[in-house]
Amino acid sequence: MTYPPVRGTLTLDRDLASLTWLRVGGPADALFQPADIEDLSAFLAALDPDVPVFPMGVGSNLIVRDGGLRAVVIRLGRGFNGIEIDGARVTAGAAALDAHVARKAAAAGLDLTFLRTIPGSVGGAVRMNAGCYGTYTADRLIEVEAVTRRGERVTIPSADLRMAYRSSVLPDGWVLISAVFEAPEGDPAELEARMEAQLAKRDETQPTKDRSAGSTFRNPAGFSSTGREDDVHDLKAWKVIDDAGLRGARRGGAIMSPKHSNFLVNEGGASAADLEGLGEEVREKVLAHSGISLEWEIMRVGEPAPE
Repeated sequence: MTYPPVRGTLTLDRDLASLTWLRVGGPADALFQPADIEDLSAFLAALDPDVPVFPMGVGSNLIVRDGGLRAVVIRLGRGFNGIEIDGARVTAGAAALDAHVARKAAAAGLDLTFLRTIPGSVGGAVRMNAGCYGTYTADRLIEVEAVTRRGERVTIPSADLRMAYRSSVLPDGWVLISAVFEAPEGDPAELEARMEAQLAKRDETQPTKDRSAGSTFRNPAGFSSTGREDDVHDLKAWKVIDDAGLRGARRGGAIMSPKHSNFLVNEGGASAADLEGLGEEVREKVLAHSGISLEWEIMRVGEPAPE
């Protein structure tokens, strides 16, 4: 395969395990780290349209299977992580870390504190409509900018992303490059104190020192007082996992964390197959126990290792 010339870095047969929080997975056909937006646009415009493209953030919510990924992985870095503030609006590059956006906004008296404890970058937060403490990305997002698979820059209003619980809609191969948020005002000191309290609570209840990828499964749909299904999600995934007796369940080097049973952890030496296999075992046993079908929140991509 011949790839278009680039000004950034293009690495063939690049192992992806070191780029994911779970530290598992095989190689991608290629990894492209563009120098800037123009480099990204030119590459996508010239790339064979039959070649799959997979945008990847910091790998915080991802299992790459052991056989690797037959695609060009695009990973944004410097040049895509800027944060600018204008009035009540915060424009962040897709590679900006959620925590950094929250802190810079708070220093300017703007409340995006819900982002502080969300692992990952802005691009992933938009794609997954990440949320915490009752606020979702969709609640603050105004618009995003993306580069299409043909290399065209487009601006997309948030409504067109059809954001729902842990999901949004973006055509395959399009690469998010920035997002614009509108945030309510707040006192910087109070916002900082709130974020410190959130961090303390997270560290107390979640295995933040372990090698995980955040929440493994989405919370099952909740019901309002009228009985209408909505986005309350009062029923928690960890609770149905506990009820099925699966806290601390193991497979190979993978374990459902004893500290928080909706966290899938690589204790050391786990393969992607161990992690995904344990997750599927949990899904099967929860379904048999409670009739609830858990849905993965962690994205799984690529091919299993050859037999």
